[in-house]
Amino acid sequence: MNPLPELVPMLKKLHLLGLVDSLERRNREALEQKLAYTEFLSLLISDEVARRERGLLTQRLKRAGFRQEKTIETFDFSRLPHVDRRLFSELDTANFVREPANVLLVGPCGVGKSHVAQALGHAAAREGHDVLMATPAQLLGSLQAARATLTYDRRFQTLCKVPLLIVDDFLLKPLPASQEEDLHDLVSERYEKKTTIITSNLHPDEWGQAFANRLLGEATVDRLRHNAYVVVLEGPSYRMPRSSASVADEGKNASKKEVKV
Repeated sequence: MNPLPELVPMLKKLHLLGLVDSLERRNREALEQKLAYTEFLSLLISDEVARRERGLLTQRLKRAGFRQEKTIETFDFSRLPHVDRRLFSELDTANFVREPANVLLVGPCGVGKSHVAQALGHAAAREGHDVLMATPAQLLGSLQAARATLTYDRRFQTLCKVPLLIVDDFLLKPLPASQEEDLHDLVSERYEKKTTIITSNLHPDEWGQAFANRLLGEATVDRLRHNAYVVVLEGPSYRMPRSSASVADEGKNASKKEVKV
């Protein structure tokens, strides 16, 4: 008697969809390899755990708000010969989220700060941490919008509790006075409790001067810098214009394709 047809609806009822997908294959392996019942059960449970972990990772990455999927493995370190690869390998373990310790990524435009930030966020998500990435305008604008709808406290607490908050292009534009206060409150509440990654064209030594309220700025920056990893990226921008030769070659290739069509 084949019990599989009877097991499938029961597994679906228990929401064990991973077992439904792998039951027949694992059963065949168990018969061929003469596995013990406990070994067969272990394989089935491992399949279900792996399926659920993949699903949770997909959800975390979606909630994170990443513009693209970036990892440390896809980062071109050859452009930045002076970067300490060992530090990046350590950060890729996401231990800095558990410490918690902030990561401040600074350098000129086009050196890959946002790529590294997203890559570290991806690593944190793989380790089971919730992540949120936003520009200062998006982050602080959401707080202003929540204030208008009387949901500020709820939104503020959500931002305070996310294990890893990534603020991209920090101080690229001046902050309105009201947003400076919201930023200070958020940084203060997260201080030594949760981890923040900052990317900025300015060095942390210059951040305080970018605030209209210098005292508030110094207090905010002091908390961000305390016990933080400061990573300075120096090198040529990868956002290089195309040469006239490459454009001409593309035109020739396009013409050839048009002829073939």
